[in-house]
Amino acid sequence: MKRTIKKVAVIGSGIMGSGIACHFANIGVEVLLLDIVPRELTEAEAKKGLTLESKIVRNRLVNEHLANSLKSKPSPIYSQKFASRITTGNTTDDMAKIATVDWIIEVVVERLDIKKMVFEQIEKFRKPGTLVTSNTSGIPIHFMSEGRSEDFQKHFCGTHFFNPARYLKLFEIIPGPQTATEVLDFLTDYGSKFLGKTSVVAKDTPAFIGNRIGIYGIQSLFHLVKEMGLTIEEVDKLTGPVIGRPKSATFRTVDVVGLDTLVHVANGIYENCPNDEQHELFKLPDFVNKMMENKWLGSKTGQGFYKKVDKDILSLDLDTLEYRAAKKASFATLELTKTIDKPIDRFKVLVKGKDKAGEFYRKSFSGMFAYVSNRIPEISDELYKIDDAMKAGFGWENGPFEIWDAIGVEKGIEIMKAEGLEPAAWVTEMLASGSTSFYSIKEGATFFYNIPTKSQTKVPGQDAFIILNNIRESKKVWSNSGAIIQDLGDGILNLEFQSKMNTIGGDVLQAINKAIDLSEKEYQGLVIGNQAANFSVGANIGMIFMMAVEQEYDELNMAIKMFQDTMMRVRYSGIPVVVAPHGMTFGGGCEMSLHADKVVAAAETYMGLVEFGVGVIPGGGGSKEMALRAADLFHKNDVELNVLQEYFLTIAMAKVSTSGYEAFDTGLLQQGKDIIVVNKDRQIAEAKKHALLMAEAGYTQPIRRSDVKVLGKQALGMFLVGTDQMEAGKYISEHDKKIANKLAYVMAGGDLSEPTLVTEQYLLDLEREAFLSLCTERKTLERIQFMLTKGKPLRN
Repeated sequence: MKRTIKKVAVIGSGIMGSGIACHFANIGVEVLLLDIVPRELTEAEAKKGLTLESKIVRNRLVNEHLANSLKSKPSPIYSQKFASRITTGNTTDDMAKIATVDWIIEVVVERLDIKKMVFEQIEKFRKPGTLVTSNTSGIPIHFMSEGRSEDFQKHFCGTHFFNPARYLKLFEIIPGPQTATEVLDFLTDYGSKFLGKTSVVAKDTPAFIGNRIGIYGIQSLFHLVKEMGLTIEEVDKLTGPVIGRPKSATFRTVDVVGLDTLVHVANGIYENCPNDEQHELFKLPDFVNKMMENKWLGSKTGQGFYKKVDKDILSLDLDTLEYRAAKKASFATLELTKTIDKPIDRFKVLVKGKDKAGEFYRKSFSGMFAYVSNRIPEISDELYKIDDAMKAGFGWENGPFEIWDAIGVEKGIEIMKAEGLEPAAWVTEMLASGSTSFYSIKEGATFFYNIPTKSQTKVPGQDAFIILNNIRESKKVWSNSGAIIQDLGDGILNLEFQSKMNTIGGDVLQAINKAIDLSEKEYQGLVIGNQAANFSVGANIGMIFMMAVEQEYDELNMAIKMFQDTMMRVRYSGIPVVVAPHGMTFGGGCEMSLHADKVVAAAETYMGLVEFGVGVIPGGGGSKEMALRAADLFHKNDVELNVLQEYFLTIAMAKVSTSGYEAFDTGLLQQGKDIIVVNKDRQIAEAKKHALLMAEAGYTQPIRRSDVKVLGKQALGMFLVGTDQMEAGKYISEHDKKIANKLAYVMAGGDLSEPTLVTEQYLLDLEREAFLSLCTERKTLERIQFMLTKGKPLRN
């Protein structure tokens, strides 16, 4: 049967419940969020003469929880206006309203007796066929549905979102004894397509997949840190970005999540997995017990493994349990990996290390490899699900089996044996059968070793995706040092940047022009997209800095003109160009999006023209384009200056959208033209689809604009008065004012005596002249140098 989700009810409005409610609101679903009625009045309520019967009081808990969630950073919602999709209520007065919803999600406290009471209440009002799921992180699903009707049990299972629900992609689906197959299929598809998640069907075992492996990893490090005499800074250095893990690594992550949360799950595994070969490892070390006694739970209590005192971050000494100044950690082995860009290519080097770091990696990886191999078939029949869970739930770039493959399966077994460990029997059987790796790439798809069939089987669900890693070499059409062009099929090319942080320099500009040349001659359209952490952090400012310092202004002028001309080619080519931004899309990356025929942005796109931070204005057509977009919004009897001012402020305040949806509010994306994709994995496929649609509909090369209305002196005067006042009020520095005035001159179209229609090229020339003049300023060079060395803007 066809099932659609128009409205959901979320029961329980704590951090997790409110986060889940916000994420459903993010994707356009109507949400009913319920929580219990308070038992007593607050002082403030009593003073106002309110009673326990007042609606304000009865809905106080749910409204406070939701308000706190909406104020939290990072925000759980793509745009604050989406919060209007959430209606609040309480479980006493409003439970009957669940009869109108399509999916009921229980997110109450982790106690089986309370959950069972909630389900009993739900069954009184739920209409037959409605999905009911529990967001539990560890309570066995089969206990929860005991005593419920056949229809309830058929439509019931666990759906474990990871916190924060917007950002962490893992969506574990745990069937109960009677869960219908069509319910599991529907939730798997819905999680991927609509919620933007990595859906993983898990077995009903303690802590499911993600937390079982993740908590093992953290607990093993807790024991290893003592055994090897490491500091918490050293462990965080070894387990962070160098191995493709989040910057918060291990101990900072525990502080953010809360030590009590970790302890709760670890205790659950210890109590419920007596036959786990690493059972004793889940026993909490003494320092954790002491921290629990002291209520040093992390960020929520102001101290955990780290503690902030004034501006200093102190670290906990695990031997003395006293805080001390942080110590810088460095290892010779890590130095050897500095020239290796991708974490997956570093593992071979790391396990060969001759220092403490090498020993640490051999011990921790060998333990992890043995553990995950022994969890099959206990927690999953397929090894790829374990990797998917760790990548989506814990932010690992590579899962344990992928890391093992990178080191070499036989090499992995060798380091395990050196530590007195053995892999599960199926691993040695795999090698004996002639399969030398857990994964293989064939015909642009990923295959995994299927244990029962002893053969490589295609990972399901890939058909909706285009995975660039799988086609990078086999479908390569052309490449240089900064980019690669691949054939996506059906006459569509893809241009993937491969420079550091995907910066745009001469090689990338050459690749854009080459991709357009090829597309115009032999193909139907072009996608500009990649699957790195960020789309592009903008122009290569190191190159600009060198030219400016050497006072090579003719060369710099040529470089800026090449950038502008390339962006204009993106706009005015003979084929549709679709840009697919995600993550950080700054400066030149943003300018490229502004010039596309269509933008297919990921929901998690942080887009902005941030050039003010390095002392210049957008010089790749961004200043021109914002003036043009403002002009296109001028209507008869409009206060045109107000429209232009909004677009001016987007650049002058270096506004960065906190989501793709917010980029519509700042004018960087356009309603009716650009679209958002919630699941980033589907982005390239979606961009290809739109490029093909435009090509097949009969794409016509656009005509260059010569009708851009600029306001001249009228606008320039307003902007100059504004910047004077901002400087006088000490809101901006003298140099900020100089940059803003240069931008004002460009966006006003110069000091023309009256509103005039001009060409895009006229505005581009003004923009380039302003950019170039700012590059001659000492304070601009100081800003660029500071950004290059410190990675953050300087205010001078």
